[in-house]
Amino acid sequence: MPWWAWLILGVGLLGVEMFVIDAQFYLVFLGISAVVVGLFGLAGVATPDWAQWLIFSVLAVVTMVAFRRRLYQLVRARSGHVEERLNVGDRVLVPVRLEPGQSCRVDYRGSSWTARNADTHVIEAGREAAIAQVDGLTLQVRAS
Repeated sequence: MPWWAWLILGVGLLGVEMFVIDAQFYLVFLGISAVVVGLFGLAGVATPDWAQWLIFSVLAVVTMVAFRRRLYQLVRARSGHVEERLNVGDRVLVPVRLEPGQSCRVDYRGSSWTARNADTHVIEAGREAAIAQVDGLTLQVRAS
């Protein structure tokens, strides 16, 4: 197979994994292996077709077994933890009537957050509430 066909196959596999389906990172290693075989051909390394397929297969299997689990966990295992320090006591505008224990969306620092009424009192629509605590990506608010 010509070198350019390997490059097209590799880029196509990478594109499908990244933008079309979530194949749990398997297609990434197939795509990278195809690109490597294509780069060998581009560099002038002449190999018969059977050797190209053998290199592609071995490289794909070895890299998949060696690196897939760690890379997949690194990319996909996000905890939802916010690194930036959020200030307890900051105020947010509650757009709807919020009964105790109910949640709604509020804007805080340029992002939309889930806010839960941690108070025993109702927070009326259009009123400000103070952030009492931050649980992951949820702001616990109290009437101010």
